[in-house]
Amino acid sequence: MSIEVLVPNLPESVSDATLITWHKQPGDTVIKNENLVDLETDKVVLEVPAPESGILGKILKEDGSIVVGGEILALLEPQAVEEGPKTVATSPEADDEEESDIPLSPSVRRLIAENALEPSAIKGSGKDGRLTKTDVLDYLHKKTLQEAQLIVPVAKAPPETPKEAETPAPAPLVIESKGISNLRPEQRVPMTRLRAKVAERLLQAQQNAAMLTTFNEVNMQNVIDLRNQYKERFEKKHHVKLGFMSFFVKASIEALKRFPAINASIDDNDIIYHGYYDIGIAVSTERGLIVPVLRDADQLDFAGIEQSIVDFGAKTKSGTLTYDDLKGGTFTITNGGIFGSMLSTPILNPPQCAILGMHAIKERPVVENGQIVIRPIMYLALSYDHRLVDGREAVQFLVTIKECLEAPAHLLLNI
Repeated sequence: MSIEVLVPNLPESVSDATLITWHKQPGDTVIKNENLVDLETDKVVLEVPAPESGILGKILKEDGSIVVGGEILALLEPQAVEEGPKTVATSPEADDEEESDIPLSPSVRRLIAENALEPSAIKGSGKDGRLTKTDVLDYLHKKTLQEAQLIVPVAKAPPETPKEAETPAPAPLVIESKGISNLRPEQRVPMTRLRAKVAERLLQAQQNAAMLTTFNEVNMQNVIDLRNQYKERFEKKHHVKLGFMSFFVKASIEALKRFPAINASIDDNDIIYHGYYDIGIAVSTERGLIVPVLRDADQLDFAGIEQSIVDFGAKTKSGTLTYDDLKGGTFTITNGGIFGSMLSTPILNPPQCAILGMHAIKERPVVENGQIVIRPIMYLALSYDHRLVDGREAVQFLVTIKECLEAPAHLLLNI
């Protein structure tokens, strides 16, 4: 009797998913729990494992199909998977093949499938030689250029007499230049579910909120000195590096406690004041912007915050973030400084009413005690919904963050 391969149950906030890629075709042998197909939602990519070992039968939903929870994707014919020569091969070639069988992220698998590439032909730059999306895109770019060079007609004339050789012959150069200039590739692809959802929410934020942004600057010298003084002991004890984000999370929580309206949200004509602090950390991924959430961040110490951020980074790279990792959030922090941003106006993450933007740290001349000195300065930006947050509160909130960072003892001593 055939076994149905079903779409897993989707969370209440997700109505459907898009089938991205089948990794098996009818007639292929599959092993229990082996990933058969990737489903993309507006938040994460879901892998659908084989419920049993056997032979993949009829595929009922093709790539690009929109599916809902519980829908049948394919039929699986259960039977004992015989170990043939392919699975018991002991030749050196087979050993090398097994050793090189490094798991690929959904986005990398999708690129390889769409372009009919052989993963072993591409050199991976990720951890343990894992292929990244950048590796595949670079490979495709080089391949395109090589094919273009083969197409460009660079004519070579037959052996010339000495007199002819002295005559200028620019024709080959002109032809090659013309060929390269005509190489204007375009590719039309549909938006990913995540990219489309981000676009929808950003438009929603701009259309439905009275959004304003206030700015300030913070002298990062004391934070940098404190970090440099204790980072080795911190890493040795907690097995995680001490970064800047934990300082900003702690400072934000202190400011949110003083100004609870900034930790609130609007629901129709009601204001919901949250008595907890779930801090979203905006992360840019290959698929688009996502915001993993630090639950009860006020109960985490510096090590707990840093470890959580590292875990989110690992899940993002491997494509294993879950809905629970992204659900909710009362306040968001985004760090454009890692990309070199000097100043920006971050857009709200609805239904939250405020978002903090960090930027690059640059040495600048500042005045201290009547003297001009060089200090590492960062510009901060707080975008907020003016329907709920007054300008006075927004400015004082940002000043509180500035004070906490310029005197980190506030964070350590809880004063």
